[in-house]
Amino acid sequence: MIPSSRFLERRLARSAALSQARVVVELGPGTGGTTRALLRAMRADAQLLAIELNPAFVPRLRELTPDPRLHVCHGDAADLRAQLSAHHLAAPDVVISGIPFSTLPRKTGLGIVRSIHAALPEGGRFVAYQVRDRVETLGSRVFGPAHTKVELRNIPPMRIYSWTKGAPRAGR
Repeated sequence: MIPSSRFLERRLARSAALSQARVVVELGPGTGGTTRALLRAMRADAQLLAIELNPAFVPRLRELTPDPRLHVCHGDAADLRAQLSAHHLAAPDVVISGIPFSTLPRKTGLGIVRSIHAALPEGGRFVAYQVRDRVETLGSRVFGPAHTKVELRNIPPMRIYSWTKGAPRAGR
């Protein structure tokens, strides 16, 4: 899923607190539209690990930019910790996902969310931009309630869900 507006890019960067992040993971970068936006918003000393499941997109992502902060790998989002280790990266400050969770089997989606939770340190953020709300349901089971923003200037309107690991859950 590629954001179709600069408004969405800016809102996504703010929701992910990219200006403070040192290690960023992007799950499902596709052809790299969001990857470029993330690199523009990131600090000069940050690292971006882009994990793509579709092997046809990986060479294109690698050719995307000569930016030394970008690490592209072919892999499964459910293996997030292994991918971080293979690239000698610390736990991520933020994981950003454009994976279309509404198209995944529930068990697969939940496995990815659990993998994200396991890889994040306390205070780490998970941010997902989606047209549908399936990720909110899955993420809330693992992280608790989501903070949701809607970008109406994107076509179609996009929801940005964010969670912080260790944030107090309702009812605690």
